[in-house]
Amino acid sequence: MTKNPKPDSSSEQRPVSPWSAPDKPQSFQGQPQRLIDRVVNLLDPAGNILLGTSLEQATASVKRGDVEAVRRIGGQYALCEQSGKTIRMARSIGRPMRYFLAKRAEGPALIIAERIDEIAQQLESEGLGDQFNPSYTRMVPAHHLLELQLVGCPDPNPVLTRFFAPKRNRLPADIDQIGLQYIEKLAEVCDRWIETIPQSEPIGVMFSGGIDSGAVLVVLDYLLRRRGQSPSRLKAFTLAVDGNPSDSVQAREFLQKIEREIYLEVVDVPREDLSWRDAIRVIEDYKPLDVQSATMGLALLKALRKRYPDWKYLIDGDGGDENLKDYPIEENPELTIRSVLGNRMLYQEGWGVDAVKHSLVYSGGQSRGHVRTSAPAALLGFSGFSPFAVPDVIEIAEEIPFVALTDWDHEKLYALKGSIVSSGVRQLTGVDMPTYPKQRFQRGAADSATFESVFPSDDQDYRDAFKEAFVNQPISPH
Repeated sequence: MTKNPKPDSSSEQRPVSPWSAPDKPQSFQGQPQRLIDRVVNLLDPAGNILLGTSLEQATASVKRGDVEAVRRIGGQYALCEQSGKTIRMARSIGRPMRYFLAKRAEGPALIIAERIDEIAQQLESEGLGDQFNPSYTRMVPAHHLLELQLVGCPDPNPVLTRFFAPKRNRLPADIDQIGLQYIEKLAEVCDRWIETIPQSEPIGVMFSGGIDSGAVLVVLDYLLRRRGQSPSRLKAFTLAVDGNPSDSVQAREFLQKIEREIYLEVVDVPREDLSWRDAIRVIEDYKPLDVQSATMGLALLKALRKRYPDWKYLIDGDGGDENLKDYPIEENPELTIRSVLGNRMLYQEGWGVDAVKHSLVYSGGQSRGHVRTSAPAALLGFSGFSPFAVPDVIEIAEEIPFVALTDWDHEKLYALKGSIVSSGVRQLTGVDMPTYPKQRFQRGAADSATFESVFPSDDQDYRDAFKEAFVNQPISPH
């Protein structure tokens, strides 16, 4: 799916707890702390994709708060465990995790869920719906172990400990060496993912013909052939809204050049099936680039679900742009090339959990924005996987000496991803994959006239629709 630039530039204020706001009674002040006597964990363990780690190992690592062991958890996950009076939570970018502290006469309750609306529904079912406000929910930041003490008044303050802190600039300034290590790690992660899937199940690649989805497709083709399995399991799904937009042309050309056109399946969708308001309710966010991407992704996945009622497994190239810092810096007034190259995982995490710009409700960077990919897939019953977004692959990317390779030059930075990825793919698989100029998913799936007719140009329209969404019932997946 699409990749959008992400240091989080959200303008929302840090939400104030309703239990300490000036217009709320202060009846708890000066009283002894009350233990939280109930933890409601709504996370579905089936939503985790654990690679090389059992669920028992992963949960035990989180439960005892062992950050080194948590770092060794492979894959895409959101985990919550209780140890005495301490709740510990940890997640990777690929799966969101939220929590909310509810007040009850018999004692506070902690609700943990993947979505905001799941928290709202739980509160409503317990007669506590009047406490709900989306700004009172909290997102667990990716790559941090969050610890929360089970005391209810005053509200406990979480402690965050980073469990993923890749060393930077460790690789030599050699494109071929970097490319091979990067794509070998991608292949290792994809190979472990294939092991989790029954051989009878087909695999869908969300495919635009861009560098990241192209690399994923070529690597999967290589891995399946190496295993002696039929690559006919693969499908490259490309969205085309009203006609023959650029992604469908690019995707076909890419596959023709590598003699794999048989994989291509263009999914035609009329513009009437695009609803950015529905996308806002699905991703529970209002940032225009993410809403636009999710709108296209939602339309594609709805069409796939109608076409293939039993299809389950999807994989995409989300995270590739963040890893290799491939965004037009000029489009974001908050960024300079020095901030992009000088801050660890800026696109993955935003400005960081200690920064004023960090949102407690949403986290930052791709840690916030990845829901544009994960939420539509989960809603429609797919199991989606984003190998570029797992820590093991991000780690290799952070070791790249970007400054030495670009000398702070924007154009050299923008050209770097194509060089690194194509070199690595060629060395590993023998396939000389084509590379094309970067294009956002939402722009490549429709022509300019269609795009402009569907999406509002004023950011405030997205914010207004977001506020309205929580008055209505959650959107149906059908």
